[in-house]
Amino acid sequence: MKIGLYFGTFNPVHVGHLIIANHFAEYSDLDKIWMVITPHNPFKKKKTLLDNNHRYQLVLEAVEEYPKIEASTIEFNLPQPNYTSNTLAHLKEKYPQHEFCLIMGEDNLRTLHKWKNYEVILEHHEIYVYPRIADCEDQTQHELLNNDRIHIIEAPVVEISSTAIRKAIKDGKNCRPLLPQPVWSYIDQMNFYK
Repeated sequence: MKIGLYFGTFNPVHVGHLIIANHFAEYSDLDKIWMVITPHNPFKKKKTLLDNNHRYQLVLEAVEEYPKIEASTIEFNLPQPNYTSNTLAHLKEKYPQHEFCLIMGEDNLRTLHKWKNYEVILEHHEIYVYPRIADCEDQTQHELLNNDRIHIIEAPVVEISSTAIRKAIKDGKNCRPLLPQPVWSYIDQMNFYK
């Protein structure tokens, strides 16, 4: 089985994440999409994160009606900080029958050369890239685009930010349209981000 790994802190998961995950589930050769909840991204401050299990619950609620999309806690028990190369090595060992691919935005592709062991990742895994609105072009991106393990997928451009949603909730704004209904209900019930 060919599984697309869509990593994120999902703090909170929103309709933009679902639009991207569902697009790859329906319009690529990936059989399943695993939304991998990252406990701690080395490039983000941890204090802004909801507890791991709450973020897992939010993703679980969001993908309940999408049979090709699953919530994954695979990184919860791995050493921190989590590096994608370590997670991929762990998955390859635990599930040798599956082929794992990465799903990332164009913005992440531009910084891929800064990732730990990025050459090893490229050597062993395909990367599926969705468009993002970008301010600048980068030579690195053009070089990577010529790599036959990188696939640019025509997907909707979704500019919804978890940061903006957290701020909106804190400011008492109605951001319900940006969240799947069960996610909004859980956040509201638990009084998160206020």
